[in-house]
Amino acid sequence: MAGKKVLIVYAHQEPKSFNGSLKKVAVDELSQQGCTVTVSDLYAMNFEPRATRKDITGDLSNPEVFSYGVEAYEAYKKNCLTSDITEEQKKVQEADLVIFQDKLALLSLTTGGTAEMYSKAGVSGDVRYFLWPLQHGALHFCGFKILAPQISFAPELSSEEERKAMVASWAQRLKSIWEEEPIRCTPPWYFGE
Repeated sequence: MAGKKVLIVYAHQEPKSFNGSLKKVAVDELSQQGCTVTVSDLYAMNFEPRATRKDITGDLSNPEVFSYGVEAYEAYKKNCLTSDITEEQKKVQEADLVIFQDKLALLSLTTGGTAEMYSKAGVSGDVRYFLWPLQHGALHFCGFKILAPQISFAPELSSEEERKAMVASWAQRLKSIWEEEPIRCTPPWYFGE
């Protein structure tokens, strides 16, 4: 989809990993479609994921009792958040699609267990239960429209052929990603009610 902007938030320490392969396929496929693709490689950036006082560059509104939510909101209004945060906020705001390897959001993730382990009858429970807090509680709550996740189950336990098939499946899905409808981000989608 020529002209679309895509942000891939990538968090893996090994570029040659399976996750690295999924990221590369996404960059290649979406770039071939004419999209502008930006990758935020959190490990390479040494991005600090914790919410701390260091995120605020200006004076605190209440220096006696630190409340991150209050102070971050005030700092945002005064443009006093650190540049690493404001740069990432800008990337998210400008993106037509955000892929979390969390406008449109899509989680591309891998698991340590098999698909059977993440079923309703499996030892880990339905994978959708794990997705609820992130997809619904964070992304949907913040205004994202959520696409169905791309889950590669147990790549470390899979054969080379199975891993190649997982990467090929991801590449194939990306060819028509702009035609997908968002999921209904409601309890029935996650819990089958």
